Amino acid sequence: MNTLASSKPWYRERWPWLLAIMPTVAVVAGFTTAWLAVTSNDGLVVDDYYKQGKAINQTKERDRHAQSLGLAAQLQPQGNILHVKLSGRVETATGQLNLNIMHPTRTGDDHTIPLNWDGSGYKGLLPALSGAHYRVQLTPEFGNWRLTGDYKPGSEVVLTPRL
Repeated sequence: MNTLASSKPWYRERWPWLLAIMPTVAVVAGFTTAWLAVTSNDGLVVDDYYKQGKAINQTKERDRHAQSLGLAAQLQPQGNILHVKLSGRVETATGQLNLNIMHPTRTGDDHTIPLNWDGSGYKGLLPALSGAHYRVQLTPEFGNWRLTGDYKPGSEVVLTPRL
């Protein structure tokens, strides 16, 4: 009688280990994915998406109003001072403007800069920005129009209504 019994214990064979590699890798990858999902901040998802969806119509109305006034703005950074020259039929030349600088993916890098009238234009303090490009939005104090554009730190940019 011929038997095929092995003299080695099972853990000394290579086949059980080769068969166990794939499930082990899947379990480790699952735990790694779960850890990344819990510890990282997904800045692209907003909590109040329904409210923001309803606000799109108001945003388009502000863009139309800026276009009807023929508004445009030129941003000129000089060191940490930002000069803004507004052109078109400006309703209030002495009020405050707000410039929102928004990073495309990281909400922690977003900034709001108040711009005050200095007699010849608007001026504000520019925060330290990373080398990425930003979306910028210029609105008056009471928010009835809006100018937008793309900004790369250190460069001049012209903002226009976006329809």
